[in-house]
Amino acid sequence: MNAALSLALPTLRALGLVLAISVIAFLCIGAVPGDVVDVLALQGDLTAEQQATLRAEMGVGRPLYERFVAWAWPALRGEFGQSLRFGLPVAALIGKALPTTLVLAGSSFAIGFAIAAVLAIGAIALPRSPFVPLVQAVNIWSIAVPTFCVGIAAILVFSIWLGWMPVIGNIWVPALILGLDRAGELVKPLYDELCQQQAAPHVRAARAKGLPAWRIVVVHVLPGAVPVLLALSSVGLAGLLGGSLTMEVLFGLPGVGSLTLNAVHGRDWPLLQAVVVLLASGVVLINAVADLLHRLVDPRLRL
Repeated sequence: MNAALSLALPTLRALGLVLAISVIAFLCIGAVPGDVVDVLALQGDLTAEQQATLRAEMGVGRPLYERFVAWAWPALRGEFGQSLRFGLPVAALIGKALPTTLVLAGSSFAIGFAIAAVLAIGAIALPRSPFVPLVQAVNIWSIAVPTFCVGIAAILVFSIWLGWMPVIGNIWVPALILGLDRAGELVKPLYDELCQQQAAPHVRAARAKGLPAWRIVVVHVLPGAVPVLLALSSVGLAGLLGGSLTMEVLFGLPGVGSLTLNAVHGRDWPLLQAVVVLLASGVVLINAVADLLHRLVDPRLRL
């Protein structure tokens, strides 16, 4: 009973959080002046009567609560309606754009995690090596330098000046930029946690046996930092879902970010609402999985 309750409560909390975000997002989107008919009127010569007819056909002229009810019930079954701008199912548009976003976010996280782990472990194993100042440098880089500015500089230098890569459609340059930024967020807390783990009795015993520094760090110090590493990874991976969107727009990648920008420009509220719900669900799911793994690796949390 306790096990079932401990599993049910986080699930209900996650569902309630997604629902609350969906309602708030719907209200915020509905408060934005203008709609898709206004955008179509600017593109073509539509009379006031034609605009009123289009609003009635698309349902954008109904009260906000009616639109929410009409959207929410199908959304519970995974049906997010038709895009007002493209005239295609919202689920199909998101399904086509989502793989690009997942590849960008996943590769960025893998690059950032690898850089952070190598620098933190190297700084602990070799305290007088360049790894220690590199930890500080990468951490300061992630705090002080916006990824958007780095992306613009990369396009200017490598695409326009040197001609080494295409201006749009390159996924690995934004992955490296986001990965370095994520490494800066992970490496300093991980390094501090590894420093604390060095004071553990079993680590001192391993050092007294004369074991190599790398073996002490990897075998005896690093396992004690796994709970903190899981927490940091969940925050970093969830942040990448949103951080990838701006880089997709900047590098012209056909991902969820570019789709969201088109939805905003076209006042396509069904598409925009679905993207918000998708991102919110992804963040909640990542945090829930990380919390479950945290409980599995840390027996203290299961008491």
